[in-house]
Amino acid sequence: MTQLDPLLPEAEVDADDRPAIDWPTDPWDNADRTGTVERLRRQTRPFKWTVYGVLCLSIVAIIIAGAVGWWYLQRLNPPGDAGPVEAFTVVEGETLETLSQRLEDEGFVEDAGVFVQYVENKGGLEIVPGFYELRPSDHVGNVMGRLSVPPAQTSRSITFPEGFTIDQMARRVDTEFETLTSEGFLAAAAPGDYTSQWMPPEGVTSLEGLLFPDTYEVSNADTEAQVIDRMIGIMDRVGSQEDIVTKGAALGRTPYEILIIASMIEKEAKVPEDRAKISRVIHNRLFVTANNPDDPFPLQIDAAVLYGRNQLGIDPDTPFSEVRQTPSDWNTYLLPGLPRTPIASPGRASIEAALNPAPNPPPGDPICRDLPQPDQCFYFFYVLADEDGRHVFAATGEQHQVNVDAADAAGLLG
Repeated sequence: MTQLDPLLPEAEVDADDRPAIDWPTDPWDNADRTGTVERLRRQTRPFKWTVYGVLCLSIVAIIIAGAVGWWYLQRLNPPGDAGPVEAFTVVEGETLETLSQRLEDEGFVEDAGVFVQYVENKGGLEIVPGFYELRPSDHVGNVMGRLSVPPAQTSRSITFPEGFTIDQMARRVDTEFETLTSEGFLAAAAPGDYTSQWMPPEGVTSLEGLLFPDTYEVSNADTEAQVIDRMIGIMDRVGSQEDIVTKGAALGRTPYEILIIASMIEKEAKVPEDRAKISRVIHNRLFVTANNPDDPFPLQIDAAVLYGRNQLGIDPDTPFSEVRQTPSDWNTYLLPGLPRTPIASPGRASIEAALNPAPNPPPGDPICRDLPQPDQCFYFFYVLADEDGRHVFAATGEQHQVNVDAADAAGLLG
C-alpha cells in the first residue's frame, strides 16, 4: 500500500493504487458560473470618430493651405518672364490702394490686394509722385523696389552726338524716354528764360548750337526744359575752358559767331586733321568779305545750305543746284558772311578748331609754288579727296577746279 502524504486528507485509493483526492468545493467550478469577456464601453466609439474627423479635416486644411499658398505665390511672382520696361506715372494724392489698383489694371501686378498686403508686410511704401519705369508681370518685390526709389534718383543715359541739330535731339529724346517728347523738347528749345553766356543776338529765337553734345543722365523727374538748361550749362563751361571770349575777340568774332563757325566745321570735317584747315578757309573768306564788302567772298558751305533747306521744309529730294538758288538765312552761296545761327551742336574739338585755325600754307607748299607771290598763299578752297572723308585744299580757283574734277571722277560728289 502506498504511503500517503500526511498533509492530504484521507482518501480512498482506487484500484490503481492512486489516492482519491477529495477536493474542496469551489463555487467558480460550476458551469453556470463561467467567466465572460467584458465589452468595451460605448463612449470609446465617439472618441474614435472624433480623431478620424480631426485627421480628415487636417488633411483638407493642408490641401487648402497648399492651394492658397500656390495661388499667393502665383500672384507674387507670375510665371514667365517680365515684360519690357514701360513708363508708369504716380499722380499727386495717390494712396496705396489706388496705386495698387492701377498697377493691376495696367498689368504690372497680378493682384492689387496681394500687392497691398505685400507692401504692408514689408513696412510700407512712401508714395512719391513722378515717372517710374516698371516691367509688366514682374515680381511684386521688384515693382515695390522700383517704386521705392524716388524719380529724382532714377536716371538713364542719353547721348547726343556731335553735329546733332535740335530736331535730331528731339527725335532721340522721344525714342529714348517715355516721359519726354519731341514736341516738348522743341517747344522748350526757344530762348525763353534760359541764361547762357553765349546767347544769340536779339531777334534770334533758336538755341541751335548752344546745346552741348554729350552723354547726359536724365532722371524720370526731369522735364525737357531741365535737360536743355543742363546742356546750355555744359556749353557755357566748355566755351569758358576753351577761352572763347578772348580767343574769339582776337579773331574779330563774338562767342556766338565762334559757335556758328564751329558748327559748320562740325558738319563739314569728316576727319580730325581737317578741322583746323576748314576753320582757316572760313576765317580767310570772312576776312576778305569784311575788307571788300563790295566784292564779298561767300563761304559756300554746303552743310549750311542743307540746314536752311530743312528749316524751310523743302523736299530733301530737291536737287542741290536748285536748293543753292533758294534764299534763306543759311544760304552761304547767296549771303555774304556767316549764316544767321549755328547749323548744329559743335563738339569741343570743333570749337577748339574755330578758335585756333591752322596757319596758311608756307611758300614751299605745292599749292603756293606757282603763285606770282608764293608768300601770299592762303587756304580758300577745299573738296572731298577720298571715301574716308578727307579733303584736299587749294589756294586758287584753278587749283580747286582740278580737285573738284578729280573728286567727281572718283564718284565722291554724288
